[in-house]
Amino acid sequence: MRVAEKINLLDLNKEGMEDYFVDLGTKAFHGRNVLKWIHKHGVIDFDAMTDLPKRLRAELSLRAEVRLPEIILEQPSADGTMKWVLELADGQRIETVYIPEDNRSTVCVSSQVGCALDCSFCSTAQQGFNRNLSAGEIVAQVWHATRQMGKPPTNVVLMGMGEPLVNFDAVVTAMDIMQEDLAYMISKYRVTLSTSGIVPALERLRLVSDVSLAVSLHAPDNALRDELVPINKKYPLEQLIPACREFIRHDKRRKITWEYVMLRDVNDTTKHAKALIRLLEGTPSKVNLIPFNPFPGSSYQVSTPERLEAFRQKLMKAGIMAIKRKTRGDDIDAACGQLVGKVKDRSRRQVIEMKVKTEPQESRLGQ
Repeated sequence: MRVAEKINLLDLNKEGMEDYFVDLGTKAFHGRNVLKWIHKHGVIDFDAMTDLPKRLRAELSLRAEVRLPEIILEQPSADGTMKWVLELADGQRIETVYIPEDNRSTVCVSSQVGCALDCSFCSTAQQGFNRNLSAGEIVAQVWHATRQMGKPPTNVVLMGMGEPLVNFDAVVTAMDIMQEDLAYMISKYRVTLSTSGIVPALERLRLVSDVSLAVSLHAPDNALRDELVPINKKYPLEQLIPACREFIRHDKRRKITWEYVMLRDVNDTTKHAKALIRLLEGTPSKVNLIPFNPFPGSSYQVSTPERLEAFRQKLMKAGIMAIKRKTRGDDIDAACGQLVGKVKDRSRRQVIEMKVKTEPQESRLGQ
């Protein structure tokens, strides 16, 4: 007789936890209590969850578990950044980065093992793609960071390995847990999803979540973006920009953050700045200008500080907020575009055809 696989409770948000405990024949509030034990208190031993009935604790030990990836490497940077390499149950490895600042702390989490989008300037893309992470594997990165640092981060960015919108359901569930009052209590304005622009999934996300949005733009026109971000061939700027405007249309406080890695003589000239200004006209925007982080085998070069500043000033004079992103953790390969993990490539080095569900889920906004 085959023994049923235990459910990993890390995969469940509050609603999922309540449903699971009702299915066990007990009360929904026990599910909320367990969620709080796991995420707020960091307790993963059911026997230590002392407000649960003893019989329920015994049943959970038989039916469920809290399965965490293991931190197998910790790399501190001279600037205070910390990178963790996490090994998953199947031996795959991902990387998570903790970035401390004066009044805030940010955890950069991965959503996939590798990435299939093959952006030409990104080290992660050169590793290929293996699989999506589960919701539990995503939120476990925040769990570990909270335990390691002694308190939850103030911010989470889904800017690690992978394209979050290709792993839609798991990412949305994980973001729910991050924002949950019984867990990490991170504001929706401080959870940022970064995407290369999977337009159907972006439209779907608008219906079920109102986290902050960052878009990996990197070019002001389709010809160049096709080269740098190949998914643009499927979802060109004529589709992406309107979808981004629609995402923030009902909240006047919001802006789209555009990520723009500065590549010498590729996308960093005055001509490119002018084209970017035209492209973003009418869209509430903030542009992050990111110094390129070189990696072995790349032919791209870093823009000079003078050219980056001239580009930034051009945007600012046009009324577009533009900042130079401070490079953090580059001495431990933890900076933007440098996360690589250990990936058994299943993508055959091609941009895979993304089959994104476009049917809307029941909206949770305003609940």
